[in-house]
Amino acid sequence: MRNRRAALAAIASAASLALTLTACGQNSEGGSEDDNKGGSDGATVGIAMPTKSSERWITDGANVEKELKAKGFETKLVYGQDDPDQQVSQIENMITQGVDALIVAAIDNKSLGNVMQQAKDADIPVISYDRLILGTENVDYYASFDNEKVGELQGSYIVDKLGLKAGKKGPFNIELFAGSNDDNNTKYFFQGAMNVLKPYMEKGQLVVRSKQTALNQVTTLRWDGGTAQSRMDDLLTSSYRSARVDAVLSPYDGISIGILSALKSDGYGSGSKTMPIVTGQDAEIASVKSIKAGQQTQTVFKDLRKLAKVASNMVDAVLNDKKPEVNDTKSYDNGAKVVPAYLLEPVSVDKSNYKEVLVDGGYYTEDQLS
Repeated sequence: MRNRRAALAAIASAASLALTLTACGQNSEGGSEDDNKGGSDGATVGIAMPTKSSERWITDGANVEKELKAKGFETKLVYGQDDPDQQVSQIENMITQGVDALIVAAIDNKSLGNVMQQAKDADIPVISYDRLILGTENVDYYASFDNEKVGELQGSYIVDKLGLKAGKKGPFNIELFAGSNDDNNTKYFFQGAMNVLKPYMEKGQLVVRSKQTALNQVTTLRWDGGTAQSRMDDLLTSSYRSARVDAVLSPYDGISIGILSALKSDGYGSGSKTMPIVTGQDAEIASVKSIKAGQQTQTVFKDLRKLAKVASNMVDAVLNDKKPEVNDTKSYDNGAKVVPAYLLEPVSVDKSNYKEVLVDGGYYTEDQLS
């Protein structure tokens, strides 16, 4: 086990004003008595998740805790409620309280440089979880999915369902949405989708009537469904009074729900005005139900159980002076270093295969999706 107590003591007095976790954060401690499972030697791992407003992050927090406790670690789990300053404060508190490692899913991936330096000074390794922390050398490893592949799956689904691959010429109308501009994954999702969609846009087979095609025109701050709904309302008013939307590229289920609300308010999904193709990501329960009901069309499933296992294995290896398993050492340059990563494969899910992937795979029960 790494010996970092002296370094921690040196910074503890400097951070003594932050001895209590921010009130909105959740603190959970505990661990298995079976130390043979992980060789943890009583180590504590701090887990900083971005928000409880999204189902997926609640699931992530629970899964990471479960994996770490199975290895014999104690845990401190906090949620930043989409407030970057609160997340910084929470991480500072965990450093002061003496955690041995950190797993961090950033809210604002450019806001953590100073607190990552504090972790480095205290000899605390940092695993960046799903959202890469930018602009600092003090990130040891990155656990995520193949994020460009996520976008490729979304774009390919649209192309297939519109029949473009089968030879249909269109033109079909499409609008583009992207994730939050402070999340590094946003550019990978969007680039992956555009790799597939752009050739059809250049041929005039896919038409963006709003002409909003650049990433900085289509981002959705904090991945907020309400923000997406407002933008979709504006697009329908400005560009679709005499035309129909055939497809909407949505990067995330929460955004998709907002888009669908705007579409339904405009009459889509009733009478002869069928819903357009609407993509998504994370296979959240509300969106899977929507897919079953014929509203949202597709989502990209990312098995968060596997991601939690990867992150916990990284922590276990680092704290026992071993090198974690990685499968990508080139793709994720955070502006200060290329962060070694382990990337998992995402899976496209729609009405035809949700049962096989999600229910038969043990991720949900059919009752949860009813």
